[in-house]
Amino acid sequence: MDISDRNNIKLRDRQVAIIGLGRSGVAAARLADHLGAQVFVSDSHDSPTVAENYRRLQHDSIAGEIGGHGDRIYQADLWVLSPGIARNAPLVLEAQNRGISIVSEIEFASWFTMAPLLAVTGSNGKTTTVHALAKMCQTEHSHSALSGNMGVPFSQIVLADLIEPDPRRIHVLEISSFQMEFIHHFRPKVSVFLNISPDHLDRYSSMDEYVAAKMRMAVNAGTEDFIVYNADDDYLNQAFTEAAAHTRSFSLKDIPGALFTVNRTKIKNFEHATLIPLDEVALPGQHNLANLLAAATAAHLAGAPDQSIAMAMGTFRGVPHRLEKVAEFNGVTYVNDSKATNLDAVKVALKSYPGPIILILGGKDKGGDFSELLPLFRNRVKQIIAIGQAQPRILAALRDAARPIPLDGLRDAVKFTRDSAEPGDIVLLSPGCASFDQFRDFEDRGDQFKQLVQEEVVNA
Repeated sequence: MDISDRNNIKLRDRQVAIIGLGRSGVAAARLADHLGAQVFVSDSHDSPTVAENYRRLQHDSIAGEIGGHGDRIYQADLWVLSPGIARNAPLVLEAQNRGISIVSEIEFASWFTMAPLLAVTGSNGKTTTVHALAKMCQTEHSHSALSGNMGVPFSQIVLADLIEPDPRRIHVLEISSFQMEFIHHFRPKVSVFLNISPDHLDRYSSMDEYVAAKMRMAVNAGTEDFIVYNADDDYLNQAFTEAAAHTRSFSLKDIPGALFTVNRTKIKNFEHATLIPLDEVALPGQHNLANLLAAATAAHLAGAPDQSIAMAMGTFRGVPHRLEKVAEFNGVTYVNDSKATNLDAVKVALKSYPGPIILILGGKDKGGDFSELLPLFRNRVKQIIAIGQAQPRILAALRDAARPIPLDGLRDAVKFTRDSAEPGDIVLLSPGCASFDQFRDFEDRGDQFKQLVQEEVVNA
């Protein structure tokens, strides 16, 4: 199937295979079906979630298979590939050898909307930033819709707009590196790059390969588009010197050319007028201040007025699983930072509290060097609990300096803190790892932690 000309892509009666039946796969299947394609869904797993998704699609007369991939997937004109399937997976290589066009769900959905795209990527802070950005862009003249990597599939929003069009639509997208591996025409009006640090090194062969996947978000940016980047990030500060798009930087320092700057007492706009006093910003933390500056810059470029940007800064208090205070009991504070799936996010969490901290660390190993955390432990971390598949690597990296305690899982970890934590302690779940060894996703891990704190500590 020729997909070289975005304006002439027609799906009616085309054979479209949806590979992977997570949320984005289900949404892509429904979108393709709505557009008249002959849809076939396929997933190698048959977990309860996959089975339920498959049952719902079957109810809508969409054919497919679960528990393995059969030959029918290779009879397709087009594949929409789950971001969970690596680009070098054998079935992907076989499809490429057969000349099948392969795209990501983000790419696929982007073909069927003309609304502006504001896309945010980075190793850390994406979800906080897109939520703030969506709030800033929810105005009388623009109706923001949030989707992408944060849980709501882009295809779901695009389909809803095809059924009931909204001429004021602006799409705000959270983008992961996985979602950029198979793009062709995807072109945000504003591409926001928050930071770059080691992540997903279990999937990518090198840091350079991971960075290259991130950078693809702006590969199609032209002279009418904008790239917003973090001038405080050493890599990003040099990454866009030859970009065709207009560039705008943000920084926690006072730098020339920034649309919004910050000093000790206030955030100022590009005319040096006060946007909002710092003591009125609802979201605490220096890292979140950088996220808000990124969102404000993108929102301004999308046409949002300063009043809307300031209002969002004054009312937005964050999203769950990011330094979320769960409970305070007998002087001990429990914090859910389950979204900290890499070590840079753990560093941010540790810097957010003076201590003493009992740190729950571990999960599915992503290839990070846990010894990088050691400089932050002094006078801050009093105890480390190591759980999950990465436990042996945590023990090996931190044994001499931090003496981590190995435990089986979250329940044992929470019980241990119940018996050992003292008034003034912070019990911090900031795993630095993926969740898939023991949980459905980071949200499941965070929700279970919150439930365990209630069961084993507050109500014990």
